[in-house]
Amino acid sequence: MFFKEVNEIDLGETTIANIFIDIFMPMANGLYVKVYLLGYRQACDPNSNPKFDNNSIAKNLNIPLSDVIDAWKFWQNKNIIRMHKNEGLDDFDYSIEFLDLKKFYMDNMHINTKSIKSNSDSIVSASENPSVRKMFTTINKIVGRYLDPGEKISILEIMNKYNMDPDMIVCAYEYVKDKHGSSRPVKYIESILRGWYDSNLFTPQDVKDSFMVRSERYMMYKTIFNELGFYRQPSKPEERIMDSWFDKYNMDIEVILSACSTSNPSISYINGIIEKWKKSDVKTLDDIKRLDDEFKKKSEEKKQVFKNTKSSEPTVKTRFHNINQTFTKYTPEELEKMLQESQKNKFK
Repeated sequence: MFFKEVNEIDLGETTIANIFIDIFMPMANGLYVKVYLLGYRQACDPNSNPKFDNNSIAKNLNIPLSDVIDAWKFWQNKNIIRMHKNEGLDDFDYSIEFLDLKKFYMDNMHINTKSIKSNSDSIVSASENPSVRKMFTTINKIVGRYLDPGEKISILEIMNKYNMDPDMIVCAYEYVKDKHGSSRPVKYIESILRGWYDSNLFTPQDVKDSFMVRSERYMMYKTIFNELGFYRQPSKPEERIMDSWFDKYNMDIEVILSACSTSNPSISYINGIIEKWKKSDVKTLDDIKRLDDEFKKKSEEKKQVFKNTKSSEPTVKTRFHNINQTFTKYTPEELEKMLQESQKNKFK
């Protein structure tokens, strides 16, 4: 509960629009808020010292004048003040015009007061969670600026939509910054998170492991293509086919490289070999050797069957066959004796 003490002593008051407190104050650091409030007090007080300027604010807060100017540039970037350069050579001499916050939103943003109050309540409520507050602070550092209320609301909606923890939102911002070197709109961040969600990546560790897998998989692609003699990047269809070898068939890289040792180097042809091996439960090089041995064994059996079938066919008798059959009736000694007798008779 918050309540205010009633006192008859009037020392003056400065009325601050709730829009500033609810929407803009949470996005700024304390110094920028102090500069805004001191300047706004002077703008609202008709009896204020006309010589009170940016140098006065710097002295009052004991900060450099450049910090005061940085604060005004921040608020001008949020479209709630305008900086007007005064005549002269002083680069830090500005007059500050405070814009009507309600009019600005009604005229330019077309947001009614109820929706502003509702959105601001959601931001304030969410920021009470230390992890959410830490998330916004970290994202501010990553993008190099303070998130505006609309961005904060969109981030909270993304968290609810995909049931993401604050760490995942930060992870997405870090990923985009590392990849592109600069920040991207919240819509782009959401597309990254949606892709992770669809890939069942729900923690920063899941994302890290996934990147490691993709990096290792890329090296697998490169190794396979080198074996095939391809010196180019694989196409998406080729990547999907090779992914099936690892993810669907659980093939070792050695087995895949063995399949690549062919005279027909093409992914579709290798895929046919892999599919046949899968049906034969081939997973290792030993399985390939087993399959080869079985094939050789079956080939030898077929040759033996063919040989036996050939020898069992009836022999066609010829004159030469009879001669051969006659000589097989005698021993070598008998044939030698017969030859000598024949020679004797020949010279008689």
